[in-house]
Amino acid sequence: MTIDAVLTRIDAELPQAIDRLMELLRIPSISTDPAWKGDCARAADWLVNELNSLGFKAETRATPGHPMVVARHEGPGPHLLFYGHYDVQPVDPLNLWKREPFDPAIEETANGPVIRGRGSSDDKGQLMTFLEACRAYKDVNGTLPGNLTIFFEGEEESGSPSLIPFLHAHKDELACDLALICDTSMVSPGVPSIAGQLRGMLKEEFTLHGPRIDLHSGHYGGPALNPLREISKLIAGFHDEDGRVAVEGFYEGVHEVPDELKRQWENCGFDEAEYLAHAGMTVAHGEKGYSTLEQQWARPTLEINGLWGGYQGAGSKTVIPAEAHCKITCRLVGEMDPAKVRAAVRRHVEAHLPVDARVTWDSDLDGAPAAVMNTARPEFEAARQALSDEWNREAVIVGMGGSIPIAYYFKSILGMDAMLIGYANDDDAIHSPNEKYDVKSFHKGIRSWARVLDRIAK
Repeated sequence: MTIDAVLTRIDAELPQAIDRLMELLRIPSISTDPAWKGDCARAADWLVNELNSLGFKAETRATPGHPMVVARHEGPGPHLLFYGHYDVQPVDPLNLWKREPFDPAIEETANGPVIRGRGSSDDKGQLMTFLEACRAYKDVNGTLPGNLTIFFEGEEESGSPSLIPFLHAHKDELACDLALICDTSMVSPGVPSIAGQLRGMLKEEFTLHGPRIDLHSGHYGGPALNPLREISKLIAGFHDEDGRVAVEGFYEGVHEVPDELKRQWENCGFDEAEYLAHAGMTVAHGEKGYSTLEQQWARPTLEINGLWGGYQGAGSKTVIPAEAHCKITCRLVGEMDPAKVRAAVRRHVEAHLPVDARVTWDSDLDGAPAAVMNTARPEFEAARQALSDEWNREAVIVGMGGSIPIAYYFKSILGMDAMLIGYANDDDAIHSPNEKYDVKSFHKGIRSWARVLDRIAK
């Protein structure tokens, strides 16, 4: 049967597909709060029942936290793994919701109908686009599309504490030719996007120690080393006048964006002025010589996340503090090694300490390298063409400024690339009150996965 018959089936069954999504959205699977543990298990069971009804062999797998859902269908073609998560964020503050968060409904908006409810975009609506594509494909062809494993997590919104041990314990079962991840968005409304790279993350925190105790500024003001003043000098020295990180060795492993990829980014519909205005800015303040998208997706950063010390209560206290504190994070790209970056940052700080100052570091903070996919694989171009056909607009390979740890773990633990395709929009209010998912995103997301599977699952 042709893909056209599958797409026709998807169109005809859209109301029923929305009903099934609504049923899943009514389950309050908040993973971070133990009060909802039973509902997380109920959501996992609901998905297992759906997957079994489609012809998968599905079951829940117990973890120290919430259960994983694993489903398998053996068939011809490359072995593909599809990942999503069924847990959702808490709903606070409840008074800002227009309706009950777990009483989803279709609402009409100026931009078309939306599905309003917690989890509609992140990530239940997204994962259901894949299941509904599989359903339509089977209805038309009598079998599921290819050699598939489904892997749904129940702790993504609470730090995934069970994920790494689970991946190690089930490595042989879960390792596939390629992972498909749905927990992403489009770069601009109506512009289908495949994420080919995600920045990594390094966290660091240090304390600059000066005098033995807090000092009276009348007795010691002038002769005393002031940790707040000295830490301010250190922080100012992290960057040069062009916004480039001035830490020796920081850029080891960073690569320039290839011209073809840069061309796609330049024509992806990104509205720089709107992006900046959303944050109350008029110009980009990052590394000079790079576009806003390059700064966001393909360049490393060193950001000051917190800075404090001394008296912070009401009124005034004439004190020179004994210490000052700083929190930083680095976004990593390319082949940057978190351990080497950490060492470089520490060397930089320690080399610029004044006499009588010392520094201590928080040793419990983590780091993970960037996840860079092999977008030269033929599956990426096949998927890009499939998405372009569905959206009647050239699909683009994009970067992501943030981090999606699962993509890195799939690569580092299971040894497989991931292709990240999602249909969310930036205004979906994920993690916030009044979360929504456009009906268009849900509908065309189903059609898109059907086209992608038709191209790569054979």
